Amino acid sequence: MRKQRFVMKLGTWRGLVHRSILILATLAIFILVVTFTMFSSPRSLTLCSEENSEMQSWNQTQLRMTIQTVTQKIQLQLEEIRDSKSSTEPGTSSLKFGSFLADIVGLIESVHEYLPELELTHQTNRGVRDTHPLLKPKQRSDEPADYFLIEEIRKYVKIKPNRLGKQNFMGANGTFTSIGHACFSMKKELEEYMDYDVGDICNDDWKLAQKLMVHGCDPLPRRRCFSRAPQLYRRPFPISESLWKLPDNKNVRWSQYRCKNFTCLASNRSPKGFFKCADCFNLSHHELPRWIKAANLDPISNVTADFLIPQVLNIKPGEIRIGLDFSVGTGTFAARMREFNVTIVSATINLGAPFNEMIALRGLVPLYLTINQRLPFFDNTLDMIHTTRFLDGWIDYVLLDFVLYDWDRVLRPGGLLWIDSFFCVKEDLGDYLEAFKVLRYKKHKWVIVPKVDKDDKEVFFSAVLEKPPRPFR
Repeated sequence: MRKQRFVMKLGTWRGLVHRSILILATLAIFILVVTFTMFSSPRSLTLCSEENSEMQSWNQTQLRMTIQTVTQKIQLQLEEIRDSKSSTEPGTSSLKFGSFLADIVGLIESVHEYLPELELTHQTNRGVRDTHPLLKPKQRSDEPADYFLIEEIRKYVKIKPNRLGKQNFMGANGTFTSIGHACFSMKKELEEYMDYDVGDICNDDWKLAQKLMVHGCDPLPRRRCFSRAPQLYRRPFPISESLWKLPDNKNVRWSQYRCKNFTCLASNRSPKGFFKCADCFNLSHHELPRWIKAANLDPISNVTADFLIPQVLNIKPGEIRIGLDFSVGTGTFAARMREFNVTIVSATINLGAPFNEMIALRGLVPLYLTINQRLPFFDNTLDMIHTTRFLDGWIDYVLLDFVLYDWDRVLRPGGLLWIDSFFCVKEDLGDYLEAFKVLRYKKHKWVIVPKVDKDDKEVFFSAVLEKPPRPFR
């Protein structure tokens, strides 16, 4: 009996929620339709000037898009309600319906922001030209939030004032959350990325996120959903085993990769979906001897571009303790430096394979970072920066300048910059070397050897350079 009463109350509660949604949704569509019809009559379209016509056409497009978005959201929600056969807990439903209504309200508010401009255009078309200055609408806002329709983006980019109107401990009156400038040119992709239910599981869209980052929409906005994880995550191997052992396949989500396990990635025959650092997952043969055993000697000069870790560390004995490896790899450089009591953070992205997951599962620290971003380290803090298989002949000269100056910023005086096997065509080598010479670093090692697989058309350049104390004068 008690259970029946609870079910009856729950059914009544859900019915009230559903009716409330229907009423609010109907009201939302009514407001949008009335707004659209008020300011897009045939008479106003024929009388407006060319400039006002262009503005009005733009606003009509925005209104149409908003009406369509509202309608689609309501239709999807109603379909979910009709198809739902199992009862849900009141708290869960309340959160879900509250998020849905928040989206509807946000869309209506975005339409409301366009009303003053439409009113001015409508009055101009009717010959009403004398408007009191205090009644004139404001110019279109330059606030980033006003550019997007998805409510989560609008909430994220708006300035968050501190409570009680006081400065916080950082000396700011509010929090200014930011996104990359290219996010505005990738509006469709960003709105897809930010279209989720608050408190729910995020979409499996890390590849979309990386696409946004690589194309300049970086930093991305934070999200209020739970990131997806492997279904059966297992305990990682202890650090005594993990450095040189392929991780458990169950600890990676493989849905966005061509290879579906680490065995495929370590194989030399299977197609992997990427070419940069294709052998990096072969820990036993390809990775194990790197930076420890001499390799790739030039048959003519008997010189190699592959320096060994002991040789480089002996340049500054006992001084190299922390550093950054900005490369495409699985963390082998960091693993080797760990054996010499040097802590290295490995910066990379997932170029067709789970590079970041691999680094972490080996017991090392990955930094998910693109070349577009300023390094997240303070000035003069790192002992070493190492890079290999990344800064190659594809990079623009101006971009290389910005990157090198940023690396110089975080390197401490006396710190080492290790350029490992930078390659380019012979004709460009002089221009690239000039970029490194501008730093005026002390040269400890400086080697140029031909790239044998390119018929002497390309060369390898490797160097170990020391940052001098500054200022020079």
